Amino acid sequence: MTMNLTSTTAPGRAGRREWTALGVLMLPLLLVSMDVSVLYFATPGISADLRPSGTQQLWIFDIYGFVLAGLLMTMGSLGDRIGRRRLLLMGAAAFGGASLLAAYANSAETLIAARAILGIGGATLMPSTMALLRTMFTDPAQRAKAIGLWSAVMTGGIALGSVMSGILVEHFWWGSVFLVNLPAMALLLVLGPVLLPESRNPEPGRFDWVSVPLSMAAVLPVIYGLKEIPSEGWHPQYVVSVTVGLLFAALFVHRQRTSASPLIPPALLKGHGFTPALVLNLVASLGMMGSAIFTTQYLQSVLGKSPLEAALWSLLPSVFIGVAGPVTAQLVQRGVDRGYVIAGGFVAMAAGYALLALVGTDSLWLALTGAGVLACGMVAIVSQLTDLAMSGTPVERAGTASSLLETSAEFGGALGMAVLGSIGTAVYRREMPATAPAAARETLGGALADAAHLPGRAGQTLLATARDAFTSGMHGAAIAGAVLLVLAAAGAAATLRRIEVKQK
Repeated sequence: MTMNLTSTTAPGRAGRREWTALGVLMLPLLLVSMDVSVLYFATPGISADLRPSGTQQLWIFDIYGFVLAGLLMTMGSLGDRIGRRRLLLMGAAAFGGASLLAAYANSAETLIAARAILGIGGATLMPSTMALLRTMFTDPAQRAKAIGLWSAVMTGGIALGSVMSGILVEHFWWGSVFLVNLPAMALLLVLGPVLLPESRNPEPGRFDWVSVPLSMAAVLPVIYGLKEIPSEGWHPQYVVSVTVGLLFAALFVHRQRTSASPLIPPALLKGHGFTPALVLNLVASLGMMGSAIFTTQYLQSVLGKSPLEAALWSLLPSVFIGVAGPVTAQLVQRGVDRGYVIAGGFVAMAAGYALLALVGTDSLWLALTGAGVLACGMVAIVSQLTDLAMSGTPVERAGTASSLLETSAEFGGALGMAVLGSIGTAVYRREMPATAPAAARETLGGALADAAHLPGRAGQTLLATARDAFTSGMHGAAIAGAVLLVLAAAGAAATLRRIEVKQK
């Protein structure tokens, strides 16, 4: 069944078939988000079996996210042209095959290649799921509820990935973290053709192949540089990487404005509320990822939790995530201005940061509460911004619009790690005494390693000092994050207030 939908499609109520199809669509979305963190506990086993070099180990971790981010815009546009369901099923087959290859990889090179193919598959799955959701749910209230669930699954999947990894590795071998993808992808390949409608742009124009390498050259160097800066500092090579990416971004934008059939039509950015949604989505992702790098280290290195314990504790705030999206959708449906609801989400995220700014070196529940409030605010924001952007987008451009939203989130996450991570690192280094070992003055991890080799009281003193310094760094980053999010709340209220979402 092929649906050549246009912007004049009449709204209709979705039934049991569509809601069942939504459940099927949640499978690839959950697995793609889980794969960001699924290697967390598998690293020791991979190191023992495959013996990767330091560089190869970094690529095993990073290649998935790099390929995913670099191809999102390309795959979103491609899905609009060849069909979203077709691209989704092709991506599911690639994702399943790459998972099998990764599970039984006998060399680091094979695992890196498998992770790259997983990134390609993930890049096809993410925009296709949202584009199909936009196709299936034409009733505004139902679509808002479905997008709320979509946002909660995407956010919760990252936390679930690390826990699932820990449980599987504890009972099986490291390859099992990839095999978990196979039943879900098989189910999608069986049920997808039956439950999911096909939809595409009836007049897509020629595919702009030149824009594909330009988009990757714009995205990848920026993401790479921003992700390395928090741990390595503002070294010239990372600054150059970001600069090169921005130069290619300028070329990409010029290409879109001058091409007869651009990959990203400029008219899309002029849609009702679309550009503000992109900017605010970036800021929300900045806030979420900026906090995650601190809370994860806090649980393990300050409170002394094991990796699996930290992952299980970090899953606790996710319990409330599933409520945030549907609740905010209900508020909008009952007449509360969308701009105020989104602003409230930013205020909630700022409040979460305020709680993190009060955390001491033994404040488990306060840290978890702050993380939970942050996550709820994030889901409320993303669900409403996604609904705003997708509702005002013609159905024939749904895949492209979804890919832009997800790319803005990737940029925001990397920027949050770079900016807030750098603030925390700067405060940490300022708080550490000059008499501490060099490695201990650089990072908390270095301090933990040095403290383990110092006798008795000296090691305990260094450890206590480093934990206090890290907590102070977290406070500094939290205050900066809270200020930024309050400003974003004011901007959302002023920009989005009384925007009428045009249903296409």
